[in-house]
Amino acid sequence: MEKTWRWFGKNDKITLAMLRQIGVEGIVTALHNVPLGEVWTREQIRDLRKYIETAGLRWSVVESLPVTETIKYGGPDRDQQIEVYKESLRNLAAEGIRTVCYNFMPVLDWARTDLLHPNADGSSNLYFSYAEFAYFDIYILKRAGAREEWARFRFPEGVGQGRDVLAEADALAKNMTPERDHQLVENIVIKTQGFVSGNFHEGDEAPIEKFREFLALYQGIDKAQLRTNMKYFLEAIMPTCEECGINMCVHPDDPPIEILGLPRIVRTAEDIRWLLNAVPNPHNGITFCAGSLSAGAYNDVTAMAREFAHRTHFVHLRSCHIFPNGDFTEASHLGGRADLIELCRIFEGESAKLPFRVDHGRTMLGDEARGYNAGYSFLGRMYAMAQMQGVLAALEHK
Repeated sequence: MEKTWRWFGKNDKITLAMLRQIGVEGIVTALHNVPLGEVWTREQIRDLRKYIETAGLRWSVVESLPVTETIKYGGPDRDQQIEVYKESLRNLAAEGIRTVCYNFMPVLDWARTDLLHPNADGSSNLYFSYAEFAYFDIYILKRAGAREEWARFRFPEGVGQGRDVLAEADALAKNMTPERDHQLVENIVIKTQGFVSGNFHEGDEAPIEKFREFLALYQGIDKAQLRTNMKYFLEAIMPTCEECGINMCVHPDDPPIEILGLPRIVRTAEDIRWLLNAVPNPHNGITFCAGSLSAGAYNDVTAMAREFAHRTHFVHLRSCHIFPNGDFTEASHLGGRADLIELCRIFEGESAKLPFRVDHGRTMLGDEARGYNAGYSFLGRMYAMAQMQGVLAALEHK
């Protein structure tokens, strides 16, 4: 498989020269400076492509060409935004970039409650606490119906049995401070969203009010309607993808649970089967994110890899560990619920050219002081890349 790395553009503190030295072959990036809903021009794409190629690398995958909220909820300007999207696809293809990762998650991209959760060895990982997330939903966001939904919440069989998340959130409320509230908002809304061309950005003055406005757009949108809207989008862009040779690969929901009253439609094997069958064009595929899928206790990640390898256009190699209470954390790339060794065997057998990147490496050896984006440390990801390079070398040696 092709060894790639998510890079956040010319201002990224991790330089292309650094990536060349550690064995990276392809770059996964986006035009992060282009506002949501605007066309990516050919000139902008060419400028970044040439910059990458001058460093001896290639722009392998776009992650992400954002799907605007109006497309997801079916707003009045949906068709206009789809035309913008198609024009960006044509411009990418004209510059030789033909793999596009995107997501169809309403409002939030990925969500964690702790970005520097300590490990026993002194490193740290991303972490998701259901109690803290419920507290955010009920006491900070103050979403209508949140308390009732968390009262009904049940974990899948095998984890969190007998746990009362609502009671835990209420207990947290007795000891939370304005400083801790602020940190939780930063972790859930700002630091995990702003750097991926999302709806929220560093410096937003009223992120919670803005959050509520986005949530309001999805009133009356259930799972069936969101599926209908996704099918509409994909059927609209598939002729352009066929014309240009573009492979679209949706990223699974992260975490793969329904949150904030919003439907999530790419979280299980059944969801992915629906997606691929609803729009059976081979250009409609998936990003197989082992980390997102392994955060769901109901997902057999290895079985899913075998079933969907033929429609996988991009792979994210990471793994999650689910604690007995249901909370989860990013695991070592050789541990957790996702058997990354077996996944490498499956995907390497499918295509030697399939791009993969390590994802959400631990924060270690001073990474936390260097201002990297949350989940995207340098030394932690370099360590993970070395592990995966070793796995691939062993598989090739046979």
